[in-house]
Amino acid sequence: MPVIMNYRDQASYLGAASLMREVISGVELSRLINVAANNPDEANRLMSMSIIFQAAGNLEMGLELQARALEKRQLYHQPTADGQPEIRLLVIVRPGDMMYNTPVDFLLEGFDVAIDMLFVSLHMPFPEVLPDHDVLFVAIGQTDENQPLLEQLDALVKLSPHAVLNQPGRIARLSRNEVSSRLRSAPGVEIPLTIRVDRQSLQRIQHGEQSIGELLENGDFPVIVRPVGSHGGEKLARIDKPESMANYLGSLPDKEFYVARFVDYRGPDGLYRKCRIALIAGQPFACHLALSENWMIHYKTAGMAESAEKRTVEASFMASFDHDFARRHQPAFRAIGERMGLDYLVIDCAEAPSGDLLVFEADNLGFVHALDPVDVFPYKPAQMRKVFAAFHGMLLKAMQRKHNLR
Repeated sequence: MPVIMNYRDQASYLGAASLMREVISGVELSRLINVAANNPDEANRLMSMSIIFQAAGNLEMGLELQARALEKRQLYHQPTADGQPEIRLLVIVRPGDMMYNTPVDFLLEGFDVAIDMLFVSLHMPFPEVLPDHDVLFVAIGQTDENQPLLEQLDALVKLSPHAVLNQPGRIARLSRNEVSSRLRSAPGVEIPLTIRVDRQSLQRIQHGEQSIGELLENGDFPVIVRPVGSHGGEKLARIDKPESMANYLGSLPDKEFYVARFVDYRGPDGLYRKCRIALIAGQPFACHLALSENWMIHYKTAGMAESAEKRTVEASFMASFDHDFARRHQPAFRAIGERMGLDYLVIDCAEAPSGDLLVFEADNLGFVHALDPVDVFPYKPAQMRKVFAAFHGMLLKAMQRKHNLR
């Protein structure tokens, strides 16, 4: 049976942030694997190699190595440089793609925080006593598959005598349709109604047997469609007419989909702008702004690295964020924080033509990091330090608040 409890080995495992930084910087994969292979602890060795392969794009090998590591141990320790941490953070994660948990160690680069990653699933034993910690953070994301696990975690986190951040019951409310329902009436927020429908319903629309308006309140084409469980824009499409549904459904085996009205959020210059905001203890922080000619924006494919003009806009957005964008949308951010009730939430959003905050997505998994090359994005390190300092400050206040109650 895997070891769960307070395991503190001399050779701790290499975390995702440091390993991904090495992969992105161009270090040869074989060299990184050799470094990981020299770890005398087999579980740590396997877990580090799992992260290396995932970061290099070989998810299948990464998950195989992760599974082998978890057969040996469920708890993985990342110490501080001097071994005397300011905060001992216990992070609850689930096995699988490392991006399907809140990437906590990316948010704590440079801070004196020791991180213990405790892997849990319905197929692993739950601990009867939690490892020593000062603050507990639940990093598991919301999916249909994760709902039973999040329900069981409610009992597990109650074992903690310390502060628990991102309570599992609140994470469970992060499905696209529930986020839409909770935020639709929020002041200053525009979020299209998102519904969950089965394949047969979309086929009836495709064949003209049912109108989109019968499914979607005030609905009309174009609409946005994506399979339930998809992330990062995968299999996302804009459908402009019923006949186009046939090609879309014909390319996918999925049985359930999310459908929402398409909002044209182009600016006067014809570009779409989408920003990622981290809401930390209720306060908004800019993480990036992407500009694109395409409505479906991903930062990596928006051409930000290739366009000095786009980067100038992003730099200005970050520099003025606190007294401009954040202040302008303060009621919206306040309402989102109150209605979702999470200590850490990532919001992908834009400004609607109405001037309201147009929310596309709100979850606890959005990738927030400081991995972009400084020579190309010289304005980002200072901004990301603000984000990371806010996350660290939230942990510190949570620890102190709990200690003061004793």
